[in-house]
Amino acid sequence: MSLHLGRLTVTSLASAALLVSTTQPAGAIVGGAPDDYEHPYVGQLLFYVPDAVDSRFDDPGGWFNCTGTLLDADTVLTAGHCTYAVGIEGEAPEDPLHGGTDVWFSVEEEPDYSILPRSSTYVPDRNQERYDDWSAALDASPTWHEAETTYTHPEYVDAAFLLHDVAVVELSEPVLVDGEGRPLTEFGTLPEEDHLDTYYSRAAKRDGLFESVGYGLEGSSPKSSFGGDTRRKADRRLVSFKGAYGYKDIAVMFSHAGRGTSGGTCFGDSGGPTFDISTPELEEQNLVVAVTSFGLNYNCNASGSYRLDQADDLAFLADPAGAYE
Repeated sequence: MSLHLGRLTVTSLASAALLVSTTQPAGAIVGGAPDDYEHPYVGQLLFYVPDAVDSRFDDPGGWFNCTGTLLDADTVLTAGHCTYAVGIEGEAPEDPLHGGTDVWFSVEEEPDYSILPRSSTYVPDRNQERYDDWSAALDASPTWHEAETTYTHPEYVDAAFLLHDVAVVELSEPVLVDGEGRPLTEFGTLPEEDHLDTYYSRAAKRDGLFESVGYGLEGSSPKSSFGGDTRRKADRRLVSFKGAYGYKDIAVMFSHAGRGTSGGTCFGDSGGPTFDISTPELEEQNLVVAVTSFGLNYNCNASGSYRLDQADDLAFLADPAGAYE
């Protein structure tokens, strides 16, 4: 079984995992440590899907969280399942693959949810009012930045999300400062084609070191979960080029524990970056080699990440709008 780890449904002012398919998107950092402003260009996404079902409400419409990385001041890299079917001013998009605007992005280490009234105050028949109030509060907030548009990989299919699980959110305004009010001077960068292939050998895997960052849960089981909505990081090893169902070289598996590692990913980390930090030179590049994509169980002790060093993904990321012209 594979699970989306990154897309979390917002239940009140925090978030809890919504498991929606056999293989599902991934979530938050398990173990690890607070990011402590090491990655100020990594932020949390809060987004609205008009057709999503929230069992507490009579009518559809759901809010979710993911993680994303600024590639420049107004371009956010994330997972495809984090932008699919996102709304346009509260309405379902004509094409679920692109054009959504109901996405907000914050680079605060602990994003401000105090501006949002609790969902429970709107149950069961005021879901539209919840959207109106939340979107207005987010628009008025100086720390949440709204999307101008979204682009999901044009070959993305939600029922088989892990095959093309990458997307871009173009913000309506640049993010100029980090959560401490300091100017943002660095961003994530993209790898060269087939960058991860250099780690195929056993020795290269042993020496390679990677770092995942996200806002997901810190622990999860079929009956409980805890943490989330704070930026955390974890050092990891590359353990397999077979992500799930035997799909080789599309997704990769990173460790959750072991020699020289400190944790893994969980629900809410979806779309978050994994950086190659194998050498000081690579670490300085902020090189995002993969985005958190899925988990293999509810306990967040085995997950996979979607590779970004594939030719079609690099072409899409170089010109997201052009992919739809």
